Amino acid sequence: MTQAPQADPAPRTVVHLLRHGEVDNPNGVLYGRLADFHLSALGHEMAQVVAAHLADHDIVHLVSSPLERAQETIAPLAALLELPVTLDERVIEAGNDFEGLAVAGGRGLLRHPRLLPKLWNPSRPSWGEPYAAVAARMLVAIADARKAAEGHEAVIVSHQSPIWNARLRIEGRPFLHNPARRECALASLTSLTFLGDDLLSLSYSEPAAALLPLARSGAGA
Repeated sequence: MTQAPQADPAPRTVVHLLRHGEVDNPNGVLYGRLADFHLSALGHEMAQVVAAHLADHDIVHLVSSPLERAQETIAPLAALLELPVTLDERVIEAGNDFEGLAVAGGRGLLRHPRLLPKLWNPSRPSWGEPYAAVAARMLVAIADARKAAEGHEAVIVSHQSPIWNARLRIEGRPFLHNPARRECALASLTSLTFLGDDLLSLSYSEPAAALLPLARSGAGA
């Protein structure tokens, strides 16, 4: 009796969402998409630590937000793996009307009364790009990275808000949240494991955890 041929098993693919390292931001401004905000010395050290952590992974595809801090974070890994980096606008920082202002954690808003009307709807949020829009563009970029790395691993370097809102959408949680309580530290990895097209698991890790206590508090993104 001839046995029917078995279907090939679905490929296992991992897409790592890597938040960039610490930024040189002595004035504590919310830098958002502003140009010329680069990694600090500590941020460069974080990038090296993450590169070493991922060195033995089966990574075949690298993607970065076009902002300087993201490109600088992925540079050591790209050099180590000798892989090109694809710049993708879909994983850029969320748009924010408070860019350039010292409003870390909302504390500085009291010095800018004209901005207070922008706080009318924190669930959208009313002060910038809607959380749902951020999550939607991230999920499309993640899907494309998964396809590009099928059967292997990919790394996307992005920012706290896009990574966190993508996670909220994936986990089916509401977008309304306290940004100070996001599980998305500097140089952290939110790793999505797929079996074929289906998400198998989501995990979170902090390869640079030993360096986090040295980071300057402020408006990171």
